[in-house]
Amino acid sequence: MKKTTQPKPAPCGSWPSPITAALLATAGRQLQEVRFDGADLYWSEGRPEESGRVVVMRRRGDGEIGEVSPPAPFNVRTRAHEYGGGAFIVHRGILYASNFADQRLYRVRPGKEPEPLTPAGTGARYADAIMDEARERLICVEERPCKDGGEPRSRLVAVGLSGGGEPVVLAEGHDFLASPRLSPDGRRLAWLTWDHPRMPWDGTELHLAELARDGQLKPAARVAGGPEESIFQPEWSPEGELFCISDRSGWWNLYRCGQDGLECLWKREAEFGQPQWAFAMSTYGFVGPEQILCSHRERGAVHLALLDVRSGAVTPVGAPLGSLRGLRTGADGKAAFLGGTPTEQLAVHLLDHVLGEALVVRRSSDERPGEEWISVPEPVEFAGADGATAHGFFYAAKNPGHVALPGERPPLLVRCHGGPTAATASVLNLGIQYWTSRGIAVLDVDYGGSTGYGRAYRERLRGRWGDVDVEDCTRGALHCAAAGWVDGGRLCIEGGSAGGYTTLACLTFRDVFRAGASHYGVSDLEALAHETHKFESHYLDALIGPLPEAAQQYRERSPLHHADQLSCPVIFFQGKEDRIVPPAQAEVLVGALKAKGLPVAYLCFEGEQHGFRKAASIRRVHEAQLAFFGRVLGFEPADRIEPVAIAHEAALPAAPRPGAKASDL
Repeated sequence: MKKTTQPKPAPCGSWPSPITAALLATAGRQLQEVRFDGADLYWSEGRPEESGRVVVMRRRGDGEIGEVSPPAPFNVRTRAHEYGGGAFIVHRGILYASNFADQRLYRVRPGKEPEPLTPAGTGARYADAIMDEARERLICVEERPCKDGGEPRSRLVAVGLSGGGEPVVLAEGHDFLASPRLSPDGRRLAWLTWDHPRMPWDGTELHLAELARDGQLKPAARVAGGPEESIFQPEWSPEGELFCISDRSGWWNLYRCGQDGLECLWKREAEFGQPQWAFAMSTYGFVGPEQILCSHRERGAVHLALLDVRSGAVTPVGAPLGSLRGLRTGADGKAAFLGGTPTEQLAVHLLDHVLGEALVVRRSSDERPGEEWISVPEPVEFAGADGATAHGFFYAAKNPGHVALPGERPPLLVRCHGGPTAATASVLNLGIQYWTSRGIAVLDVDYGGSTGYGRAYRERLRGRWGDVDVEDCTRGALHCAAAGWVDGGRLCIEGGSAGGYTTLACLTFRDVFRAGASHYGVSDLEALAHETHKFESHYLDALIGPLPEAAQQYRERSPLHHADQLSCPVIFFQGKEDRIVPPAQAEVLVGALKAKGLPVAYLCFEGEQHGFRKAASIRRVHEAQLAFFGRVLGFEPADRIEPVAIAHEAALPAAPRPGAKASDL
């Protein structure tokens, strides 16, 4: 008989784990987009070990896998809208891609040097390209700086395949354009537009125009959408019918665009669309003239289904997933997507036949802990702001070799996602398992404003950013403590970008958390409104209010202006080249906390932007945060970690008594 080893009691947070920061930094591939070209499947992936350089990979129809983009320093990435997306397409074996260094579009033929298709020196960025084969050109979105220093201009342009010439403007006149889609016969073009102050999940318009013989667009007509209706992913059927996703019912559902308007294909309280933070997002595609393979999120889980357009019949495909994005369909009923489950990491999946078993082509990591190390999330609901139901996923501390000391409950780390119009995902995330395997429970919160629960849930945050999200995250933490799952005296919180703002606001305006970690988070809302890039320059109009009318609300909700209320230790992580949330956002608050004598740590990384892509940065962030929390909460990590410089470290309070209750707060 196999001898079983009893787990040993040890302080939570100190449990040794094979899920190390080095593993997170070097084993992960940042899978991004998938594309088909005939029988071949392509995808892009970022590589932390190459400073986040993005490459394009191919799986041939015969199963052979290899890299097809040019060698370093070529980096397949666009900065259009700053968040990018839609950086490459492949047509008849030829790669067309944006190079990060100069943002020009290139044609990459097998065995040849990359050929620039767009002119040098303009500063223009390109994304979301499609092939217009009959006219020997690409149609794509161009974002070009204004010579007078105003906002960049967004427009649809045609880029000739002869290379080097100025793109031809096809459509402009709106603040933003996206998703150009050419009909199968090449005679009609559909695309999306929206204007300040709306974001694409607030209100977009779907336009349609015929193409003249010279390739220019004839006058366009608005097919659907408006200020209070979000249209997502226009798509043509093989028969030349136009489809899209609209949230006019309160949920992003599938529609056909007919002469009499939009016709709903499958009415369901589920989200078939997603917030368009990036170009070329896709959640459905045609696998036949009358069959759509589509994904939808419902109560935190993602489902894949086959929808018959004529009969309305629905056939579930596979088991529910924790995450699914980038769904694409190809020839002969093939489909591919990026997906994962609570016990499987994100991977490129290929369906050779829609109702067949999915083949895993490429995992985000070749390293996977054994089942005994994996904490499987449990969906939780709790009373959030105004008593409304809020959502999240709870991950219990789990380690096969260790348990908590008698009478001890684990600390809790609350995670605030970015966006704030984004959502959590219950896919296996080694970044979460890093904490749970060391004895720290995690609550991943889908606070009001998150996607996945309908438009009304998204709009809970309208005018109330820094209020609803803060209350939901705080009440979620207290819910876990009151349930006896965690130690109510050792609650921590972290978040990045907009989630970093929620983190700082929770620490400033609530007295619940003992420590926090801000990853490129916002501290000054008014500065963010003035300094951020075009895509988000009016985002806060809906989240807080327009300036200057709402200046008082901006000040009232900015942690920077209320540093006197912040009374717990904080660690800040920042990219030095971040243009979305510039380093000054962190540095001013760090200075204020130092002046106050509060324990604070600040790590700023050279060569990093909004989010960390380099392996060394990723490793240092995880280790430093663990060491910082250990110092505050009173546990000694098992990992060997480079010391973290903490200003006013002597002011850190004594370690809390394990087993404190929420009622003790």
